[in-house]
Amino acid sequence: MDNAPINSPLDLKTLEELLQQGAVRTLFQPIYDISKQHVLGFEALSRGITDSNLEFPDRLFAIASEHGKLSELELLCREKAIARFVELDLPGKLFINVSPNTLLDPSHPKGETLHLVQKYRLSANRVVIEVTEQDKVDDGFLLLKTIEHYRQLGFNIAIDDLGAGYSGLKQWSELRPDFVKVDRYFIDHCDQSAVKREFLKSIIELAKVTNTSVIAEGIERLEELTLLEKLGIDHAQGFLLARPAHEPPVILESAQVAQLRLRPPGGNSEMTMSVGLLAQIEGAIDQSTRCKDAHKRFEKNKLLMSLAVTNEFQQPVGLLHRDQLTEVFAAPYGHALYAKKPVTELMDKQPLIVNENAKLDVVSQQITEQEFDIRRHIIVTRDEKYLGLAPLRDILKHITEEKIRHAQHANPLTMLPGNVAINEAIEQRLRTQKSFSLAYVDLNHFKQFNDLYGYASGDSVIKLLADVSVEVCAQSQCFVGHIGGDDFMVVFDGQDAEQVCHQIINQFELQSKAFFTSEHVDAGGYWATNREGQKQFVPLLTLSIGLVRPDLESCHNSHQVAALATDAKKEAKRYRNSYLFVCNRRKPAAPVVSIQSMAQECTM
Repeated sequence: MDNAPINSPLDLKTLEELLQQGAVRTLFQPIYDISKQHVLGFEALSRGITDSNLEFPDRLFAIASEHGKLSELELLCREKAIARFVELDLPGKLFINVSPNTLLDPSHPKGETLHLVQKYRLSANRVVIEVTEQDKVDDGFLLLKTIEHYRQLGFNIAIDDLGAGYSGLKQWSELRPDFVKVDRYFIDHCDQSAVKREFLKSIIELAKVTNTSVIAEGIERLEELTLLEKLGIDHAQGFLLARPAHEPPVILESAQVAQLRLRPPGGNSEMTMSVGLLAQIEGAIDQSTRCKDAHKRFEKNKLLMSLAVTNEFQQPVGLLHRDQLTEVFAAPYGHALYAKKPVTELMDKQPLIVNENAKLDVVSQQITEQEFDIRRHIIVTRDEKYLGLAPLRDILKHITEEKIRHAQHANPLTMLPGNVAINEAIEQRLRTQKSFSLAYVDLNHFKQFNDLYGYASGDSVIKLLADVSVEVCAQSQCFVGHIGGDDFMVVFDGQDAEQVCHQIINQFELQSKAFFTSEHVDAGGYWATNREGQKQFVPLLTLSIGLVRPDLESCHNSHQVAALATDAKKEAKRYRNSYLFVCNRRKPAAPVVSIQSMAQECTM
């Protein structure tokens, strides 16, 4: 079947039947934002008549191109994709593949994609036009002009199969895409190829400079995903995450997140304020509003800087700025040209739109990645409908204040969150009744090591313990804090606390040997004088970890939880070697010990 000639009369007949009957099926493959662990969007993948020569896209589109029906086929696939996307009410963006040669075909209907999104009531800024990099394009200027036209209409642009085709970086620099999808070749076994790894690093650096989001497609192995995440690629697509499906998954299940070993969103951050709290309730204007009426609205309220533009479903489609409208009206003939035109002519078609529950640090990252003007606003939604506007200045101000506050209480040696942040992390979980475990990590024989090898080595060992804890916990749902001295605390939200603690012990014991002389390593320790002036053999550095899982109904504050962890740590220190003591007691017992008092104990 696969070896049938391209110009087979049977294939042509099947193609004509397919076009007449609209017999195209659409599958969707999710594209995930692995840093935030939610779906970015879905790539639409078309399939022909089942069990025919034209079921799969390569041959289907080859036959269509051979018989001059590529434009007709692409339009059919496009409509089917948009209709099905809306029917399933899928979140995020819809990625649609478009051949550059189709875009440049004089017979290809103009404005059809915009007509389709309007027909099915889908915002243009939720659609990404994927231009494949594999096709050779003779008229680069005309392609650039066509893509710019799509962008002006509010569509996003992506380059597909980067690195697989003809123009590569030249096309990237000219088209200025919102997304680039790296060809599968560079993803396949990238963890085993230094050349592919360096290529990916270069793409990431270029993406930062050009404000482009990188999507790694064709991921099939866990090792590939792990490397891509470490390199800083946030968007991923492939069989490892989800296969194309008629009804695709819309979320990453917690079990799948654990299986993929993804880092928890936000890392070690405990910023919990949602952007919805900063939203200012300001009435939006309909997309059919004339520019002169919007101008009157601005004139009526001198403090109003922006207006959200919504469709008939109260979904935001753009943002109209006072200064841009005023500038246009102040130009010669500007008022006459635009007064009666709808605000869609002048509005920003790609504003930042976020859900009210989005955390401030996540929104801040989106703001800085896209380099928004600090004078602007972002649109806040509830259930995808317009809620209000949040000034960028207010968002950044709150984040800066929060970071300053955390920095003031961070440990100066490791820069990890200190006592205040640890207390807040525990209190927040108690307040929301969110189950967690708490590990108290303490270095053994540290004073003798410090006396023998010096304070500089002592500080280096503490930094090592901090780095090991953060690195190991990066693969789990954890919050790492530094109480003071050689004492740390880790708050676990997942079920893998014991496993992670054992990993911390193993990694620290392995790496800390580098701070000892080879003689001391071979001997397993060294002789030192204790406080009573007696000689004693001191083992190499080890760790004592006390792990507790507090009862949420019985523990009412962080001090009670800290007392449990302190008792568990004391039990762990009874052992000569590194030891993890898992405490079965979950309820507080007198006396109560605070984290602040533990910090004082650590510095004694």
